[in-house]
Amino acid sequence: MDEIANRTSLKGTLMEALGIEIVELGPEKVVATMPVNEATRQPFGLLHGGASVALAETVASVGTYNLIDPVRQFTVGLEINANHIRGKRDGIVTAVGTPLHKGRTTMVWDIKLTDETGKLICVSRCTIAIIDIPEK
Repeated sequence: MDEIANRTSLKGTLMEALGIEIVELGPEKVVATMPVNEATRQPFGLLHGGASVALAETVASVGTYNLIDPVRQFTVGLEINANHIRGKRDGIVTAVGTPLHKGRTTMVWDIKLTDETGKLICVSRCTIAIIDIPEK
């Protein structure tokens, strides 16, 4: 995570607001955690589906960013889907993302969110676009 943090400021981002932390970052796997608390719950007290999707897209985006040349390129989310399998009221969710496709202009990630006991909370697939920074 230090490598990503050194490249971009995380202060004032959605990651900071939701308490998302990258705990493992490699070319074939990204692991992040997020608390289930007042910032990530919906009004009925369950983990908000949007927070789960934000965690999933964060994992895919950080994973892709780790694999590109940030001097010449940047990344943006292109498409994401999610199936919410089980509700969660408190604790921590862990997202594990693995790349399904590592292309020149897109990467596709499989992301699974689990609770502390390993129970599946959400599954997601996210496509990230890789954009070349125009030369000046």
